[in-house]
Amino acid sequence: MSRQRPPSVLRRTATAVAAGALALAGAIALPTTPAQADTTAKGDVIANLWEWNWDSIASECTNVLGPAGYGAVQVAPPQESLKQSNYYWWDAYQPYSYSLNSRFGSQAKFASMITACHKAGVKVYTDAVINHTAAQTGTGYNGTTITDKYSTPDWSRSDYHDSSQCPTSDLTIQDYSNLTQVQNCELLGLPDLKTGSDTVRTGLANYLNSQLALGVDGFRIDAAKHIPETDIAAIEGKLSNTASGSAPYVFQEIYPGSTPQPSDYYATGDVLDFTYASKLKSAFQGNVSDLSSIGSSGILPAANSVSFVTNHDTERNGLHLSYKDGDTYELANLFQLAYKWATPTVYASWEWTRSDQAPPNSSGFVTDTDCAGGAWYCLDRDTAVVGMVAWHNATDTAAVSDWQTKSSNVIGFGRGGKGFFALNNGTSSATYTFARGMADGTYSNVIDGGRSTVTVSGGSASVTVPAKGAVAFYNSSYTCTVGCGDAGGSSGDTVNATFDEYGPTASGTNVYVVGSIAALGGWDTSKAVRLSSSGYPLWSGEVSVPVDTSFTYKYIKKDGSGNVTWESNADRSATTTTSALSLNNSWNVADTDATDVTFHETATTDWGTNVYVTGSIPSLGSWSTSDAVPLSSASYPDWNRLVIVPKSTSFTYKYVKKDGSGNVTWESGTNRAYTTGSSSGYTTSDTWK
Repeated sequence: MSRQRPPSVLRRTATAVAAGALALAGAIALPTTPAQADTTAKGDVIANLWEWNWDSIASECTNVLGPAGYGAVQVAPPQESLKQSNYYWWDAYQPYSYSLNSRFGSQAKFASMITACHKAGVKVYTDAVINHTAAQTGTGYNGTTITDKYSTPDWSRSDYHDSSQCPTSDLTIQDYSNLTQVQNCELLGLPDLKTGSDTVRTGLANYLNSQLALGVDGFRIDAAKHIPETDIAAIEGKLSNTASGSAPYVFQEIYPGSTPQPSDYYATGDVLDFTYASKLKSAFQGNVSDLSSIGSSGILPAANSVSFVTNHDTERNGLHLSYKDGDTYELANLFQLAYKWATPTVYASWEWTRSDQAPPNSSGFVTDTDCAGGAWYCLDRDTAVVGMVAWHNATDTAAVSDWQTKSSNVIGFGRGGKGFFALNNGTSSATYTFARGMADGTYSNVIDGGRSTVTVSGGSASVTVPAKGAVAFYNSSYTCTVGCGDAGGSSGDTVNATFDEYGPTASGTNVYVVGSIAALGGWDTSKAVRLSSSGYPLWSGEVSVPVDTSFTYKYIKKDGSGNVTWESNADRSATTTTSALSLNNSWNVADTDATDVTFHETATTDWGTNVYVTGSIPSLGSWSTSDAVPLSSASYPDWNRLVIVPKSTSFTYKYVKKDGSGNVTWESGTNRAYTTGSSSGYTTSDTWK
């Protein structure tokens, strides 16, 4: 939650937040064998999957975060919280009880999520709301009912600060420069726990220990500035070790203000660096050349901080960048992953039009994350971001080197010869010669998943950096597994093959490619390459395959139980040269029977609304809007995409629009009609009706 706002915002928020309570962890059943984190966890990058439900996080750990090399996932507060008819996002920050049955799923699903993430090598950090309980009365997500905000299942009135500790008439914080008010009075009317009491400290430690027993690896402490550092230290002193035997990792929210200061909390854990995010916003909305001095610009020490580009508060109050800033926002995230400083976080959440808007839900319970449906902004699986996670891990502790400022919009720097990164915040592409400190050779650009390369000769290279884009490469080579962005430097005997397959699936089922060469599993379905569903129902991925090689391949589907379904057509075939290869296919449409139609639709849309095509044949979703083909907006208002369909086939089709909530609008008029022939390269030219 946000900690310090302008008075007008405080009044508005205080009106919305009124009364409530929470309960302790005594009733939580603890496992006898906690899930232990996989010791092969990759790097330190934290994916902040804010207010995703537990099932979706488990799936993302397995299919995206683990393969991509993320080190940890940060998840929402897992306790039972206020449930009200409007289902606001901030309900999760009003605890009703310490039961682990919440709006994100049951305790059993919470535990399964932790296990799944650990199997993928990803640690789990939860958002710990321990400063306060709920300000609104009512019923929580696990059925807890309270009628007085100071009379809760696990706390009595004496467990909260009162007029003897808080000097204001209504017990709320009125002066954020007064340390006593900040730490002893109520934030926005939320009952302030008396964390100086050993009874309260023990109760809070019991709640956190119940999570550690399930395998949680650490905590983000919400509203930490409102709790004295000595009280946090005392609570931490009562915590168990994690399943791996180490103390839980702690990082703390110290929202900007005159008192207390972040440095006051270094003894109890790392601190989220709001100043770092503010400096990024200033640079990316001004001159990125200013980033050359970011290390001496007043940001927190690297050893004591966790960096971020935005979070759930600051993307809504305008303090920092957000997904609404488009490519600029993505570039700031790429820089954060490239620049050696604090532990970085990548924020992925839902798109919103109102600041209080809840995540997609059913009666308040958060529904599964659908990264292709337009309601969620899944930055964690973006090709460029995934590539930079791999780049970040590969460059490891190497210092920033060879900094080059080419213009106010174009910069480049290396990491001790292990990797090089350049970005262009301008609106036109820019070509410069960079001195790289890298060994001569040809390297794959991780930003575009290896589709382009950079050749270093004599220690330098001429590089064209796209508008609002970046180029990055490093000294490594391996098979791409997610997205795909984690392509390293080419060894000279492989080439990147991009597999794009249209394949609608049931929930929990994924699409893979398998084939005759080792890179495709040698026809062993257990070694098949999983494709990314980020563009569902289009599944895509890149694989490094041998050059000048002929191979056969096929797509399969695997459900949650591991059952395999093969597509029905004959084996597909391809031959590589020394250039990248792109293979476009459609489920059950044999290559010999396939042709392509590029659909062009001129349509204007509101922000967050996208255009799709669907039709009467399986390749167009058989009129199912959930399986409609998403069109690209790269040439807006011309929405277009190449689609593989059968040859010599007549079909009908139509365009639809989907907004950020998944609402579907069909174009008016009769169905459109098209007939393919026996050749290829067909195209339409349509306008929204």
